[in-house]
Amino acid sequence: MQDSYSELILPFSSSKELFEQYTNATGGIRTGKLMEHLDSMAGSIAYKHILGPVKTLGKLEDRGFYVVTASVDRLDMLAPLVPSRDLRLSGHVIYTGRSSMEIGLRMESIGGVKPDETVLIGRFSMVCRDNLTQKARQVNPLKISGPEERALFDLGETIKQRRQTQASISLGKVPPDSSEAAALHSFYLQHGEGHQDASPTLKDHVFMGDTIQERCMLMFPQERNVHGKIFGGYLMRLAYELGFTNANMFTRGPLRFLSSDGISFAHPVPIGSILRLRSQILHTSSSADYPIIVHVGVRANVVDVKTGEEQTTNEFRFTWSQEFGKHSQNLRTVVPKTYKEAMLWLEGKRALALGAEIRGSRMNE
Repeated sequence: MQDSYSELILPFSSSKELFEQYTNATGGIRTGKLMEHLDSMAGSIAYKHILGPVKTLGKLEDRGFYVVTASVDRLDMLAPLVPSRDLRLSGHVIYTGRSSMEIGLRMESIGGVKPDETVLIGRFSMVCRDNLTQKARQVNPLKISGPEERALFDLGETIKQRRQTQASISLGKVPPDSSEAAALHSFYLQHGEGHQDASPTLKDHVFMGDTIQERCMLMFPQERNVHGKIFGGYLMRLAYELGFTNANMFTRGPLRFLSSDGISFAHPVPIGSILRLRSQILHTSSSADYPIIVHVGVRANVVDVKTGEEQTTNEFRFTWSQEFGKHSQNLRTVVPKTYKEAMLWLEGKRALALGAEIRGSRMNE
């Protein structure tokens, strides 16, 4: 595993020019920009696992294969980003299938008088394809050395199995179970259409269809990757920033990023294409730690200008929260209005439950 280990230092404490590039509107660090680095690092690690420590990748035509991001299993923010400290991004391959690789990534705040602190843990799934046939190509298997590497490899297997299980029980394939149906019915009786005037508190309910925010963009070659397509990390940043904007408008207050709950890359985005990003609030809840948690979905579609048809290339799911003492005075709840929205609401409910469980375990990693 350590043969693919790589790291990158972002010296925010000593480079004003670098910090200026990453500063957000409140003086912090732009998380979306960091996602670009994470995707790029995951790709570099995957190539390093296959090729060894080469200095340059060279032409992909000469290599005979290429590596693409299939999905991002999770990104969990465990602590706030501190602008005055440097960031260390590191990772390595933790699991291999026949043509797939699971990349474990870590982001740490380093430097200064405080000890190093892990602020983010993530998992990327990369796949290898033959350059000519476009079919799956076998990657180097991992040699496991010691109990720690065995635990990481088993984690990668668990992630793969969990992803397959979630796909098999997706609400796009099977109906909700009895407990989910009961929860949805109870929610409808309390918050559904026609009940807005039953209590003064229900005035702060928002129908899911009214939370849609969109952005259309032309894809330029400056954002291309080594395959001549739009860089996946750039798409992650665009989706993150639209999702954040939507959540910010919905909550009307400062937000804390909790997690990316799943990102899929179904098709590449060509240079010169028009990309439509569509964001929607899918679920809201609260917990003992946060007065409001907001789960947001972002879909990326490539638009055919001649026909008007659209093809979905990416699906993104993000979760933000507000903290006690910093939250808005009038918290709002998102309410589904159609059956399709109800299924999205239940998917969001599932994602938040899984996220809470995983964050609890990762705080101890």
